[in-house]
Amino acid sequence: MTQKVVLVTGANGQLGNEIRLLANQYPQFAFTFTDIQELDLQDPEAVKTCFSSLKPAYLLNCAAYTAVDKAENEVDLCYSVNSAAVRNLALAAKQHNTIVLHVSTDYVFDGKQARPYSEGDPVCPVSIYGKSKLQGEQVLSEICPSLSVVVRTAWLYSAFGNNFVKTMIRLGREKSELKVVSDQWGSPTYAADLAQALMKIIQSAEAGHFYPGIYHYSNEGSCSWYEFAQKIHQLAGITSCKILPVSTAEYPTAAQRPSYSLLDKSKIRRDYGVSVPLWTDSLEACLSKFDNC
Repeated sequence: MTQKVVLVTGANGQLGNEIRLLANQYPQFAFTFTDIQELDLQDPEAVKTCFSSLKPAYLLNCAAYTAVDKAENEVDLCYSVNSAAVRNLALAAKQHNTIVLHVSTDYVFDGKQARPYSEGDPVCPVSIYGKSKLQGEQVLSEICPSLSVVVRTAWLYSAFGNNFVKTMIRLGREKSELKVVSDQWGSPTYAADLAQALMKIIQSAEAGHFYPGIYHYSNEGSCSWYEFAQKIHQLAGITSCKILPVSTAEYPTAAQRPSYSLLDKSKIRRDYGVSVPLWTDSLEACLSKFDNC
């Protein structure tokens, strides 16, 4: 039987690398992993050629511009990657009837809510990054709504790439004191868990159960960045560094962040049977893969 092709973009990032690790568990699929070196998503002709050649059954779009603060000055580049490139992919997917799984972000919300955000809550991004990601969602809804699933996530980390967990471990071993924001709340997301969730959606689609639309996925539970840092140091065995809580006002950044970005995961559980591990359990699982932890 011919293997169906799964095209993975942004394959060298945290999520793309986690999907690489899962690929051999799905021998029924032929995975093609691309990053900008193999496929420039901002080039519509390159995208067309790729889809015509591969004819993918599924696209896992893990590519994104994620430098939240730099985006405030690199506006055109941010929109080019997070919106224009998504348009190129959406047009090609529509032509080839490719199911698209696209990763978005909690930054589409302003963070002023006091309960977990559901998929139907009003969006109101407060940063260039958030606005560009929202535009990418809207592009998919406009061009290929019946073929696309958007999965919003938050506070992503893994053993790959640069992320908060790695930074806290590095700085915790270099410094005697760290200041971490304590008035922004959310739930960390282990990229390996998100990768499993995306593959669960593909498996469901293969079984004839595909429900397009917007979904939320992050790990279960909630914490502040300060509490997240404390748990990282505890599990990594770092005791020589004191973590001090500070307010957002005391730690200004170029881009505004949502102060509250807990995501309601009930829809993805209901429609796709996705399991959602507790963030502390997933953090422990991730750290067990670090050579130096």
